[in-house]
Amino acid sequence: MQQTKEFSPGRTEPARPRGLGAWFRTKRIPMETIVFILIATVLGVTGQLMLKHGMGQMGPLQVSVDTFLPTVWRMMTAPFVVGGLLIYGFGTFFWLVTLSRLDLSYAYPFVSLNIVIIFFFSWLIMREDINPLRAAGMIVICAGILLVARS
Repeated sequence: MQQTKEFSPGRTEPARPRGLGAWFRTKRIPMETIVFILIATVLGVTGQLMLKHGMGQMGPLQVSVDTFLPTVWRMMTAPFVVGGLLIYGFGTFFWLVTLSRLDLSYAYPFVSLNIVIIFFFSWLIMREDINPLRAAGMIVICAGILLVARS
């Protein structure tokens, strides 16, 4: 696609390319940084799913002054909870690398990818009920991610 200059007094730079593809390419993120975001996302989602599975095995917990320490001990000795925390921790490492490369206001909306993926896997794997209002919320979140990525 050939870039042309639009006539405008005092304008010296070339005109921006037009079209949907150009709309998404206004901010260039190095591929390595995108990979770090994706690794952080996958590890974060995996960790959260493992945490939910581990806590689901324990059933609803009642926390009081008398049950606090035994409850903490049950959590600390549950394999899925410990594994989920470790995996989530590794994801945090890659997120910190991402933060060292991008503005927080630009990077943080990508955390919403976790929300969307967990939404999907909660329905697919954990058989959670998804109502139309939640689905509409996910569409709004995805639109927000696209707008931030475009900025």
